[in-house]
Amino acid sequence: MKAVFYRHYGGPDVLEYGELPAPKTGPDAVLVQVRAASVNPVDWKCRYGYLEPMVDAVFPVIPGWDMAGVVVRPGAAVPEFAEGDEVIGYVREDMLSRGTFAELVAAPVRTLGPKPRNLGFEEAATLPLAGLTAYQVLKRALRVGQGDRVLVHAAAGGVGSFAVQIARYLGARVIGTASERNHAYLRDLGAEPVVYGEGLADRVQALVPDGVTAVFDMVGGEALAATRGVLAPGGRAASIADSTVTELGGQYVFVRPDPADLRALSDMAEAGALRPHLAAVFPLEQAAEAHRLSEEGHTRGKIAVTVG
Repeated sequence: MKAVFYRHYGGPDVLEYGELPAPKTGPDAVLVQVRAASVNPVDWKCRYGYLEPMVDAVFPVIPGWDMAGVVVRPGAAVPEFAEGDEVIGYVREDMLSRGTFAELVAAPVRTLGPKPRNLGFEEAATLPLAGLTAYQVLKRALRVGQGDRVLVHAAAGGVGSFAVQIARYLGARVIGTASERNHAYLRDLGAEPVVYGEGLADRVQALVPDGVTAVFDMVGGEALAATRGVLAPGGRAASIADSTVTELGGQYVFVRPDPADLRALSDMAEAGALRPHLAAVFPLEQAAEAHRLSEEGHTRGKIAVTVG
């Protein structure tokens, strides 16, 4: 099968495009023909070796944890899916090796959910990791509901864009930090934008004098520190970027695969409440360029990679 892979850690130039053996499909896995994948910051962090202290790598490593595709064959212990089913997946295993930047992936059944019928494969492929992150933080860590006032840091990025839409769907008022060039985009998503940086707390307080009831941090550092000045009494905080959020009584969150959560995201997308924004689409053989664009850190929405 055609795949993108790297034989050792390094920059985008270590990515190769070529032939690798098709994966074997165990009893609890599903062989999926990948139609599209997407790039997340964790992909290039893995490629640089930043996750080496916590995750083993078996080289060559195929990058990618997101995908949308079509079931080729379910494993012997998988009655949930059948040949021809369209699926999305956050295909994270316990080591780095068999990623989604390939024509085929053997996806553990715990990583899969139904593809939204109203989304193309490229859009659907951007949903799993970032969408699950936003959903699990908002629903589980922050318990956001009707009437909440939620501050989302880095609201125009991949996770942030989904967080704004999901929080609105849950009935919250959303304030989102972003550069001025992304303010119109955030308004279109349903958020009230504010510029990040010095004076952030004052700008948020001008919009919400009583403070926000929940903060979703994706930046850490100074942005997280500003949370102290804008959080209402009894408010909740969660971060995916800075473990010191626990000093605020908040929760550090690392997303995990969950079929029920993937189905919830798919349902929201089909209801028109959740729509990915594609910043760029690359063919598989140009995966290095997709990684470079992600590393720049200024992407609005998500980057997709087409396969086949």
